[in-house]
Amino acid sequence: MSAQDTRPLRIVVADDQASVREGLVLMLDLLPDIDVVGSAANGQQALDQVAEHRPDAILLDLHMPVLDGTEATRRLTADHPEVAVVVLTTYADDTSVLETLRAGARAYLTKDADRLHIARTLHSAVAGLSVLDPRVQATLLAAASAPSAPRPLDTPSPGPDAPSRDPDATNQPLPDGLTRREAEILTLMARGMTNAEIAATLFLSGNTVKTHINRVFTKTGSRDRVAATRYARDHGLD
Repeated sequence: MSAQDTRPLRIVVADDQASVREGLVLMLDLLPDIDVVGSAANGQQALDQVAEHRPDAILLDLHMPVLDGTEATRRLTADHPEVAVVVLTTYADDTSVLETLRAGARAYLTKDADRLHIARTLHSAVAGLSVLDPRVQATLLAAASAPSAPRPLDTPSPGPDAPSRDPDATNQPLPDGLTRREAEILTLMARGMTNAEIAATLFLSGNTVKTHINRVFTKTGSRDRVAATRYARDHGLD
């Protein structure tokens, strides 16, 4: 057995919430096969910590300031391909999962995972294996099997020369970092749909819709659905 097989796994922990970050550091440092060599409060700090410490893996949250987890994953994969990126987040919707896996993450866990599960996943990712939380697997299977959402019957089809207001039908960048899925949900909110109606229309779970709406509120600075609807109209997303 080589020295690399017997030495503790060196990891960096990145999460913008101090209580979560410090808790993960303390929890994982208690394990004999894990050595936490650095921590970061945002995506840029995560890049800096990896460049400084050259860990085996990084445990990374998705939604962080300065540089979000998906873009941090993309840069880490490009600059440090030997470092395994393991995402640990509260978000298990299909958009977040797919964007992060495409960016190069080797594993994706939700924050209800216990420390032994996290440790096993870190070791597996460093060994080159892909690991997905069961909730994430279920989300991906549901997204893959769902048919495309139909256009509402009361929405007239635009003419060939009419400008598109459908966020999925344009390559133009969306305002304030909204993803295509978030813009789609914002549009349905602006049309007066409830969470349950949005979920049924887009073949998503109620929890996934609620997660997207909370992120829409945060990104658009909206306190409620009325403000979000006003934002949608101001930006041509209604």
